[in-house]
Amino acid sequence: MSVKLRLRPTAGIAVFMLSLPAILPAAAEADEITVFAAASLTNALAEIEESFEAETDHDVVVSLAGSSALARQIQEGAPADIFISASPEWMDAVEEDGLLEADTRFDLLENSIVLVASGTDAAPVEITPDMDLPGLLDGGKLAMALVDAVPAGVYGKASLESLGLWEDVEDQVAQADNVRAALQLVATGEAPYGIVYATDAVAEDDVTVVGTFPSDSHPPIVYPVADLNTRDIPGETEFLEYLRGPEAKAAFEGQGFVVIPR
Repeated sequence: MSVKLRLRPTAGIAVFMLSLPAILPAAAEADEITVFAAASLTNALAEIEESFEAETDHDVVVSLAGSSALARQIQEGAPADIFISASPEWMDAVEEDGLLEADTRFDLLENSIVLVASGTDAAPVEITPDMDLPGLLDGGKLAMALVDAVPAGVYGKASLESLGLWEDVEDQVAQADNVRAALQLVATGEAPYGIVYATDAVAEDDVTVVGTFPSDSHPPIVYPVADLNTRDIPGETEFLEYLRGPEAKAAFEGQGFVVIPR
């Protein structure tokens, strides 16, 4: 005769089984991180966004525009988490309004501005106070980002003023909302020449860099970054740290930026 045994858990064991899920480590939550960034960072951030998301499972949403427009949106309450500006002045404006998380701001990148010509075979020029820029334009337009608001335009105007060239071409400047829009005016031939960041010129095959503006003719072109105090999520800190890591450094340098050491 066979005997079938039925095992019934004791009360103590039952309690343990019921409480087991509570003591298992919780899975890390993925955050959606909204990054407001200068338009000149388009290509580099596309690469960084992809690699960061693959490595961390966080979702990054990048909003690109002129730094001035982004700063104003932040000041008006736009739900951004991180701001990367092409101008210390616009980061200053956001900080003065008390919108930065304390001790998170740092200088990330440096850039330069160049004169680009439409097409792929334009002759190089020497950018000096003696340059005949009106003659070079020959009645055409000089494409620039907004010269009193967008950093690329502000730097370009400052350089032209420093070189004594601004008054000669002021009436021929075609202003665009951001530096990428100015670059497109040159790439499509709507403007024969333009002033853009060196990093933007790298991203466009239909323009030629014909000269680089002297670095002492304009303020240093520095890109600060900071965490905004709109909310506090782990993904923000991870993304800021990632921007200083080797993968991001390679992406920035691949587009012609100079990464500022810690």
